[in-house]
Amino acid sequence: MSNTPVPWYRRRNRKGRFLFTLTLAVFLVPLSLLPLAGAQDLTLQRLVTPSTVISKDAHPVTFAIHGFIEFKSLSEAFPYIDSKTRRWMADSRVSTVVRERLVRDLLREAVESRVVSMADERPLEILITHTAEELKAATSAVKEPMPPGYADAFLAVQNKWKHSLNCWSASPSIPGRVLSNWYPIEEGIVLYGATYDSTEHFWQAVKFHPNVTVGQLENLLHVIEQRDWTSWIARLDDDLDIYLPNAYAVEFLRHNLTPDRLRWFRDQLDRRQLRPEDNARNLQQRSGASLRFTAFEEKVLWGDMADLFHLLYYFSGPDDPIKAVLTASHFDAIYLGERKMDERKMGFISAEFRSLMLEIWKVKYLQNPRLREVIASIPMEIRLEHFLNDGDSPDIPIPIYVEYLNQIRELARKKSE
Repeated sequence: MSNTPVPWYRRRNRKGRFLFTLTLAVFLVPLSLLPLAGAQDLTLQRLVTPSTVISKDAHPVTFAIHGFIEFKSLSEAFPYIDSKTRRWMADSRVSTVVRERLVRDLLREAVESRVVSMADERPLEILITHTAEELKAATSAVKEPMPPGYADAFLAVQNKWKHSLNCWSASPSIPGRVLSNWYPIEEGIVLYGATYDSTEHFWQAVKFHPNVTVGQLENLLHVIEQRDWTSWIARLDDDLDIYLPNAYAVEFLRHNLTPDRLRWFRDQLDRRQLRPEDNARNLQQRSGASLRFTAFEEKVLWGDMADLFHLLYYFSGPDDPIKAVLTASHFDAIYLGERKMDERKMGFISAEFRSLMLEIWKVKYLQNPRLREVIASIPMEIRLEHFLNDGDSPDIPIPIYVEYLNQIRELARKKSE
């Protein structure tokens, strides 16, 4: 008989019968039988029940860990968390204390992503309109398997979001929308010698060297498409010293190095009828009265493509041929400035580049009276947050982004006094 311990989610309950085995049960339920937003209201009890699949417009509302590992129910996420636990248990470098913290963090990430949905406001509304005592009672009433710390994760998420404002482009709060980098600035914003439609436009455009052309980007994508990246990704997966502090970046690379995704980047450039000689950075700057690219396009096309190139350079070994190819197109660093004489070079994953976010926000919020008034008007008792389906960011991790956001509010309030 094997001595391998039985995972907690497969153990018998007090009555001695096996409970469903998570993912299989979710996928065997016909979609037509799942609760629809218009047919049955979401309740606190259903929210905390691990097997609940929340639906909206007849489609499951997914959530994620590390932004790209998606689930339909919390019970579906439990085996993934358990698999990570077993992997860390096999590595002697990961202490028990660190392992427990990692598991606790993954569970918290799953719960928070389930609650703070980018597609459905009901989970968050339900959580923050109930008391902590009601939440404890609801989790205590759950009859399904739950991992240790499950109830605590819900309580922590509830406590956080009862005192926080999520600053993103589709926030139900107007200040929350204005404080997003995606917020279009009517008069434009002048940053480092050029005018942009939003701070998001600048943040993504600056990842391209001033001389990089669309033709060079298409050539890079073609080179990357010719290679099988399986073993390259496996190397990052197997090295916990790389994976653990860079989990989002590794999952980002896994997602964007697939043939379909690489083809998508090329198709997007072709669809917009961009010329090979067009300058990538200039294309993203303000030109005329209308937006050439929305903030969303800035992020998912230009930003994700640039992040892919920069991360490939960062995680490739010194002898990897792709490193020289990327260096030739200046994806070895961030080159700030529009002219050679103003050029300032900084690492893509560096404190210097991340601090640039605070500098551009000083222009947006301290030099623009109307935007300064918005951020300064939010009471200090409310913490400014930025949460997007548990997606982090390799260029500026969300915790650093959030600290800068709260710091710029303090500066704006002092300037308004």
